[in-house]
Amino acid sequence: MGTEIGKLGGYTFQGTVTAGDGSNRKGGKMGAGYVNLRKQRIRQQRTVEHEEEGSSSNRPELAAFVLALRGTPVTKPMLYLCDNQALLKAVKR
Repeated sequence: MGTEIGKLGGYTFQGTVTAGDGSNRKGGKMGAGYVNLRKQRIRQQRTVEHEEEGSSSNRPELAAFVLALRGTPVTKPMLYLCDNQALLKAVKR
């Protein structure tokens, strides 16, 4: 219970608990993926096209979030864990 997810109540959350991340590698290769933390076999990964305006991880981070949303039934509450402030600001809006 001493981890960040434990302190946020993630271990006792009654809905779907997912975590996602995006990657930005040199050469324009960007990836996105998520995993359902309670059902490890439920996971998806995708290649994301490189952003025209520069090399940031915002696009793959958003893609990972969309994958998680699409993979979770709308009738279930979802806790999404990420490490991208731009994604959190976009969702908050």
